[in-house]
Amino acid sequence: MRARALCGLAAALALLTSACASDGGAPASGAPAPAAATGGFPVRTTDCAGTETAFDAPPRRIVTSNAAALEMLLQLGAGDRVIGTGFPPGTGTMPAELADRAAAVPVLGRGVIAKEKLLGSGADLYVDTFAAMGAMGGGMGAAPTEQEFAAAGIKHVFLHSTACADRLEGPQQDLAEVEADIRRLGAITGTAARAEELVARMERTVGSVRTAVATVPADRRPSYFFFDADAGTKQPMAACGRQVAHAVITLAGARNVFADCQATFKPVSWEDVVAADPDWIQLGVRNRGSEAETRKAYEQAEAFLRDFPATRGLRAVREGHFVRIGSEVTTIAGVRNADTVVAVARAVHPGLTVDGR
Repeated sequence: MRARALCGLAAALALLTSACASDGGAPASGAPAPAAATGGFPVRTTDCAGTETAFDAPPRRIVTSNAAALEMLLQLGAGDRVIGTGFPPGTGTMPAELADRAAAVPVLGRGVIAKEKLLGSGADLYVDTFAAMGAMGGGMGAAPTEQEFAAAGIKHVFLHSTACADRLEGPQQDLAEVEADIRRLGAITGTAARAEELVARMERTVGSVRTAVATVPADRRPSYFFFDADAGTKQPMAACGRQVAHAVITLAGARNVFADCQATFKPVSWEDVVAADPDWIQLGVRNRGSEAETRKAYEQAEAFLRDFPATRGLRAVREGHFVRIGSEVTTIAGVRNADTVVAVARAVHPGLTVDGR
């Protein structure tokens, strides 16, 4: 059940749970993007423990650990340099304008890329969404050591918003960590101008929501539960305060009922969910590759909550307060997190005008 939860929360890519956390300390939330010289290079960035990696020029052959890092690079315009990925995007999970390019990227592993294949890939950069890749390996063996990466000529960098999230000093209240990751990859790949465009668009989008929900007092903001239906129903998996989903929920003017757990994700009990009695429940479903199949998955998740004795009396269930927004754009760091903030805000605050521009 635990292994299923670790891999079930995102479309064809593993979710970033506490099992993916770094063993080292991470910088505080809102840490700055990498330093760069006036001409763009050298660029210096750090891992979750603060160890520095320097780039004198943009990488030319990139491997990504999963579709989250792949999507960021495609958004930045560096997708033509990606020579392989693990956890490839499932059909329908990428934005339509990126789908063909994403599908053309060679798949080096349906899950975590095997150590030997990664080290022999010919990459000069590995972008890691996980900080302890071996924990997600499912029997695929240990992750390469930093010494092995160096011997293979591969520089190893992380998405801090996910790989380092379990070591943050507090919850992710906004998308600053995600934006810093976009800027970091932009600096490393020489696409810093494009990164700034993407971040500016995200900030405009989120700003429209922030203005709209500012009129809602804190004690009147609805409580909200992200139900990871794809992780199974025997034991619910809570999205905690250090997860990107918490930032999305908070920015949308709602209150995450599991904000206080000191992790990214944590197994809880249905008794815990009943005690929280959320006003709204998001049906955490992966894109199934077709509108009909995805709709069916949402319907099955809702039917479970309506039929299960422990949940059918919840306020959200009685009132039909279900939010149908995909897991990928809620729990996986990326540009589209900002659009999810808008979608959640529109669902839970139907009386407010949120333009999302």
